[in-house]
Amino acid sequence: MKVGFIGLGNLGKAIAMRLRAQGVDLIVWNRTREKALDLGVPIAASPAELMTQSSIVFLNLFDSDAVNAVLHGKEGLLAGKCRGKVVVDTTTNHFETVDSFYDMLAQRDAAYLEAPVLGSVIPASQGLLTVLVSGEQEPYNLVLSYLEQIAKRIFYLKERTLATKMKLVNNLVLGSFMMAIAESVALGEAVGIDRETVLEILGAGAGNSIVLSGKREKLLRKDFTPHFTVAAIHKDLGYLTDLAAMVRQQLVAGDATREVFNRAMKEKLGELDFAAVYQIYRRQ
Repeated sequence: MKVGFIGLGNLGKAIAMRLRAQGVDLIVWNRTREKALDLGVPIAASPAELMTQSSIVFLNLFDSDAVNAVLHGKEGLLAGKCRGKVVVDTTTNHFETVDSFYDMLAQRDAAYLEAPVLGSVIPASQGLLTVLVSGEQEPYNLVLSYLEQIAKRIFYLKERTLATKMKLVNNLVLGSFMMAIAESVALGEAVGIDRETVLEILGAGAGNSIVLSGKREKLLRKDFTPHFTVAAIHKDLGYLTDLAAMVRQQLVAGDATREVFNRAMKEKLGELDFAAVYQIYRRQ
């Protein structure tokens, strides 16, 4: 069964490479074709061609606008042969927009699954992501073996939009933890403790977390080459704000975190890893 993959950014490429390493028969498309050249797999001329040649299509794009463009743009996915196909969307979408994607694919006799992932480049390359999935049972069963190639844990939430909403809830914790860790490291340095020792003590104490473990070396070396960008968490926190407003729940940590990442965007840190929020506190 040929599997299509669209979206070869940092995370998308890591997922695609993992699938290829597991023996999946891949065909890919990316807006910047050069990013696909080193994968050693066929490159489709357009999303429509990729859809026609694939039984299952994975998407890993920046946001809902990018997904819409791939679906509806010139020679988009919906222009290909869609009947009986399954689109697995690992993008972190807006919960309102993702709901419409189900209907778009259903109108072309195809199935849509939202499958946002928890984790970044390194766990993706090791098949250790967590995947949240919503959508109908039959297409889920069809793609499960492929999800198991990239994920250590899979949560099937069934009802449409729940996976996307839960991903946003998760990223409230992710963004808040990163903000607190960055601020704590900068504060520890300000009182006279070297950065490596601060990180070691936080790791042995209250700061011990997947976030600290994943970003310790970036903070220690001030190497903010991106795995998950400031722009991406900033976008997700914006979606989260809309979600909280919909359910009429006030955000406290969420609002504070979003404000910090707003500042990071204003300071031109958007294309760096989101651990670069540390630089804001060091500049104070």
